[in-house]
Amino acid sequence: MPIKERRHRLPKESYIGEMPVAFTLCTSKDKNAFVSPIIINSLVDILVLVVTKNNCIVPVYCFMPNHQHLIIMGTQNNSDIWKTVTSYKQKTGFWLSKNAPDIRWQKDFYDHIIRKKEDLASQVRYILNNPVRKGLVSSWEDYPFKSSIGCDIEEVFAGII
Repeated sequence: MPIKERRHRLPKESYIGEMPVAFTLCTSKDKNAFVSPIIINSLVDILVLVVTKNNCIVPVYCFMPNHQHLIIMGTQNNSDIWKTVTSYKQKTGFWLSKNAPDIRWQKDFYDHIIRKKEDLASQVRYILNNPVRKGLVSSWEDYPFKSSIGCDIEEVFAGII
């Protein structure tokens, strides 16, 4: 029996604007792919290009061994966050197919729109503490595979963005 693909609960128009959206992107077959700085740096370079092109910022991203957490936030009322994340997955998927062919993204991803501004800082803290909860480091500051693009994490904590 074929697996039925789950539809996203919101129409794509819901992802237009200046709101933040949290995403979790997983590797296919739960493969531990994100342990090499070479791979992660290449994917970050692609992420920078895609979010800049689409008028977005990333208040936080964190590469765990078998998945990536990130929050993408539009900077203009016509910023297309859905287009940004799907473009990122497509471009990084192509890069992985050429440079690390045993690593692939899972077909879909988990996402949710962060509706209240005060929830953004708590979502960022939750993502940053993921390596701590998994026992990879004792403090999120020590984890090497996390950062932000277009803003400063401290500004997010202070509610500036």
